[in-house]
Amino acid sequence: MMAELFGKRTGYCKGKGGSMHIADLDLGILGANGIVGAGLPIAIGAGLSAQARKTDQVTVCFFGDGASNRGTFHESINVASIWKLPVVFLNENNHYAISFSQKKSMAIPNISDRATAYGIPGLTVDGNDVIAVYEAVSEAVKRARNGNGPTLIEAKTYRWRGHFEGDPVLYRPQEELEEWKKRDPIKLFKERLVNSGIATEDEIAQIEKKIEEEVEEAVKFAEESPYPNPEETFEDVYA
Repeated sequence: MMAELFGKRTGYCKGKGGSMHIADLDLGILGANGIVGAGLPIAIGAGLSAQARKTDQVTVCFFGDGASNRGTFHESINVASIWKLPVVFLNENNHYAISFSQKKSMAIPNISDRATAYGIPGLTVDGNDVIAVYEAVSEAVKRARNGNGPTLIEAKTYRWRGHFEGDPVLYRPQEELEEWKKRDPIKLFKERLVNSGIATEDEIAQIEKKIEEEVEEAVKFAEESPYPNPEETFEDVYA
């Protein structure tokens, strides 16, 4: 993945997809894309495929609050609900579609309320609570696997950085950001593990050190990998 971000030949998409088109079919990652809400109909296709092949596979589709205002959102959930497709729609609501507040783009407080119109379960969870998200998704996956159709989960969270590098982020108050930073999901989960006696500060420090080493190794791999040759431009395309 790091090599793909660097545009190198050893990347998932041979350096020709970039950050917005990460895909690895062997891992079940069908691919992100640069079109808002475009992953929803792809998820429907994957769910229909699993249903037709009678596997126990379940598709999890991630999308933002802005995507929930797109036609593809409503069309996809409608089809999934009618055909009881094994799909979990996981909305990562960070409250801002690029620079536009959710409060200005919809008249409902919870995106999960929209599930009612399609006769499927809809629930809102704290997106900064790892366990809350895990439990909600586990239940939705179980439901889908049992042939009971899709679930819409809204995980409320927050985007610390701008939508893009260099974004001045003038559209939201600094106090709002600072309040959300206090609810850093990694920090909260670490405290939970320590307070419950599941892990010690030292054990967590070792995990963090190992992760940093893995990231550094990935960056080194990406930096040392070759760029695609110009003649590879027309390989791996549909036409």
